[in-house]
Parts: sequence; C-alpha cells; structure tokens
Amino acid sequence: MKTIILFLLMTLTVLTQNLYSQEQTVNPTKYTAHNKGKIYIFWGGNRESYSSSDIHFKGDDYDFTLYDVQAHDKAKGWHLDYVNPARMTIPQTNLRIGYFINDHYNISIGFDHMKYVMTQDQIARIGGVVGNSYPDYTGVYLPSGNNTIDLTDGSFLEFEHTDGLNYVNTEFCRVDDISKLFKIRNTDKFQINITEGVGAGILYPKTNSKLLGKERHDDFHISGFGVSAKAGLNFTFFKHFFVQTELKGGYINMNDIRTTNSPSDKASQSFFFIQKIIAFGGIFKL
Repeated sequence: MKTIILFLLMTLTVLTQNLYSQEQTVNPTKYTAHNKGKIYIFWGGNRESYSSSDIHFKGDDYDFTLYDVQAHDKAKGWHLDYVNPARMTIPQTNLRIGYFINDHYNISIGFDHMKYVMTQDQIARIGGVVGNSYPDYTGVYLPSGNNTIDLTDGSFLEFEHTDGLNYVNTEFCRVDDISKLFKIRNTDKFQINITEGVGAGILYPKTNSKLLGKERHDDFHISGFGVSAKAGLNFTFFKHFFVQTELKGGYINMNDIRTTNSPSDKASQSFFFIQKIIAFGGIFKL
C-alpha cells in the first residue's frame, strides 16, 4: 500500500512539473516584462525654444544690462551630420546612458547639446553704464528710462552659445508599459512605454561673443546650472531597439559666462527652455 501511494505521489509530481513546463513554453515570460538590471543608450536630435532673458555684462569700464533679450536655436534639420562620426557633434544632439535599478525606475547621465543664438535683428532696452573706453557707446543708461540699443549690425554685441549650450545632467526617470491600452500582446515584438523624469546638472557652453568692438571670444567654460523635467513615449522593437520622443522643459541659470579674452569681462543670464527630442537607441541586460 505504501508503495502504491508513493508511486501515485511521484506520478502526480511529474505530471505537475510537466504541466508547469508546458505552460511556461506556451506562455514564457517576456524579455520586455522586466527592466531591472538593463542598460540603455540613445542618440538623437532636438529643437529648442527659449524665454526672453535679461543679460548682464560687466567688465573694465562698463556695467550694463540688456532687458528682455530674445533668442532662438540653430536647427540643422534632418541631416547626415547626425550619423557622420566626424561631424555628429555639430548639430543639436542628445546622448544619454542609463541603468534600471528596478522594473520601473532608472538613473542616467546625459549630454544635451543645445544651441542658443541671441536674435540679432532686435532693439533691446539697456540700463547701466558704458565708460569712455568705448566712445561709440559711452553713456549712462537709466534702467527706468526708455534707453534702447540697436543690435542689428552686431557692432555692439554678438552673443551665442552655439558649440553649444551644453547641459550635462543626471536624470531620475520612471517607465511604464502601456502596450495593453493598444491591445499589443507580444511586447517582445513591439512595446509602447511612457516615461517621465526630473534632472539637474551643469552648463558647460562654448560661448561665441563679440562685445563693444572687442575681439571675438570663443571658449568652453563652466557657466552655471540647470534643472529640468520631461515626459515622453518610448517605442521598442524586437526587445532591444527603440525610438523615443521627449518633451523637456527647464530652467537655466548662468552666472559666470566668459565674453572676451579678459577674465574681468563676464556676463550672466537666466531663462526657461523647452526642448523637443527624438532619439534612437538600444536596451540590453547586463
């Protein structure tokens, strides 16, 4: 009797294991069901919009502010430079590398290569002092007055962060699979995710400027900090490859901008930005 019972138990165990194995074969765990331990990298391009900003210039024999200065980006459009290794840092680009600490959250480091160009064709309000060292612009400009300066021909000022407005940052993001909303069953073939996150970092621009007739200056310099938040959609194909679109907004404060070859000449400004990103990347498990 004991032998029969033991035989039945062994048989039941084997059948159970076989059924479980068959179920796993029919419904295996999807690679895309879990993200913990995965790393990802993406490369893409961007467009920006900037708020108007007050730019303060200070140096030997001058101290003035230009108010509500307008600026724009320097888009290149769809171009082979984005994939040309010798020229891929020239357009407005984004590079990011991240690691999933669990199925939903990841941390990443990235480089947002934006471009900021002061709009040349504008008349700006000015307040402050320009000394006798600059006879073409000498004067005391009352901030409360209606003093303006024509920036159109560039003789008074050319001002750009075009190589570029480099935002080197860390982000903390959440990712959620929303494929079920679109009745997608096999996410290992195609998956749709929503992502959102926050970030912070430093500004390391290469500022191109020509101020008060001085020699043009063009140099990399740590100039301030930025904070940002974003939301986006991720479209993953065949488990490992994806296209990601993001809308990112943030605040930039640069209180130490180099403007000429003289270390006594500096500028400062702060503004808000909106960045639209499309990127291509891959995701793999370590």
